[in-house]
Amino acid sequence: MNRRTLIASAVALLLAGGLSLNLASTPALALDELRIIAPAAPGGGWDQTARAMQEAVQSGGAVKAVTVENVPGAGGTVGLAQLAGQEQGKDNVLMVNGLVMVGAILTNKSAVTLENTTPIARLTGEYEVIVVPGSSELKTLADLVAKLKADPGAVAWGGGSAGGTDHILAGLVAKASGADVSKLNYVPFSGGGEALAAVMGGHVVAGISGYSEWEGQIKSGELRALGISAPERVAGIDIPTLKEQGVDVELANWRAIVAPPGLTDEQKQALLATVDAAVKSDSWKKVLAAKNWTDLYLPGDDFTKLVAAENVRVTEILKGIGLVQ
Repeated sequence: MNRRTLIASAVALLLAGGLSLNLASTPALALDELRIIAPAAPGGGWDQTARAMQEAVQSGGAVKAVTVENVPGAGGTVGLAQLAGQEQGKDNVLMVNGLVMVGAILTNKSAVTLENTTPIARLTGEYEVIVVPGSSELKTLADLVAKLKADPGAVAWGGGSAGGTDHILAGLVAKASGADVSKLNYVPFSGGGEALAAVMGGHVVAGISGYSEWEGQIKSGELRALGISAPERVAGIDIPTLKEQGVDVELANWRAIVAPPGLTDEQKQALLATVDAAVKSDSWKKVLAAKNWTDLYLPGDDFTKLVAAENVRVTEILKGIGLVQ
């Protein structure tokens, strides 16, 4: 009997005996290979999260090889469909997702939803920044708001997939500024690299993204940050909040990890233990500090409840700004 079978048998005996499981006592899966799906193009937040998790899992030594597979398209719903379909029942696959996917499922009218996955844990949260090229005539958020109110269609916003966090924030800013949200001009991109090129090339007026994706360009002056969507100033990030500049909006982009459907309780608990060990590793802590990601770790059933609540909240937001009927 191999180690993996022994682990599953031990967990099954615990469950049969009516004993409660906790992550501290549940062993992680001993796998030859773990695949992490990043349902977006390389360079974006999900890709960065997947690769950070790859390093954190590998640092623990329980998994011999951890690979990242990029499956971009339709706000992550292409990857979601793959996870729920061809990966069903596999205990060596994880997929990064987040608030962006909650919106994309709605706007793309996806037949597959997060209910068709095995929720594992919320990992991090990151606030959004609104930027313009360093050479832009727009110097402040007030300048952008004035242009937006004068002609919403004249302000082309660049960001992630339609219906995602970036798109939601653009609509919320327009609404809070008193602009006509129905005329919002939003240009979606499948990866952070494409959106960055569009902003820096002047193909859009303003861009929206997580701070970490464009931190280098902001610090170099190639991009000018007009505001951040945090409730208050973020330590280590010298950018004023939207709220302190008179735009009453705050929004956090959380990122999480799920597994395929069809797993046994033993398989789910072992994956939970694997992720739990990874987020407690020095490797993961270093990434959080380096990228200014906020630790919002929320595992298991609590994460399942969060997904349900966020689905309700995002549905209401998207209907309010006209993205969903």
